[in-house]
Amino acid sequence: MNSDDERYMAEALALAREAWAAGEVPVGAVVVKDGEIVGRGYNAPISRHDPTAHAEIRALRDAAERLGNYRLPGCALYVTIEPCAMCAGAILHARIARVAYGAPDPKTGAAGSVTDLFAEPRLNHHAEVVGGVMAEACGNLISEFFAARRRQQKEAKDAENQG
Repeated sequence: MNSDDERYMAEALALAREAWAAGEVPVGAVVVKDGEIVGRGYNAPISRHDPTAHAEIRALRDAAERLGNYRLPGCALYVTIEPCAMCAGAILHARIARVAYGAPDPKTGAAGSVTDLFAEPRLNHHAEVVGGVMAEACGNLISEFFAARRRQQKEAKDAENQG
């Protein structure tokens, strides 16, 4: 980790909270170049009816548009949860230099939890990957979201059974 990791991860966490407020799984991401945030994104596949509207993809698109290039060399991406295979592929295609993520994702993580696309030697680009940046805060946010969702589903089922 470097000295700025927590500052940028805090920005990603703020975006993750925006996702939750919008009814989405709370994942946030920022792209940083030369100490400046150039891309922001949070999960929005439900509201946008778009399976690719993950936080990382949206942050990459935002950065690419702002920088005027689909390649983002010299950029770092901060995301609250370990990227999935789709996002890892996009990160590699964008030529992101460094990925820092918060909590691991034991179900779909593609930076070491389920698979590690970033370590695949046959791929032509590799990014430095750092996991565990503010892992507790990032993991707690996801856990709280799904606990709240389960409570809501149980309450709705209980109300249905009583009515």
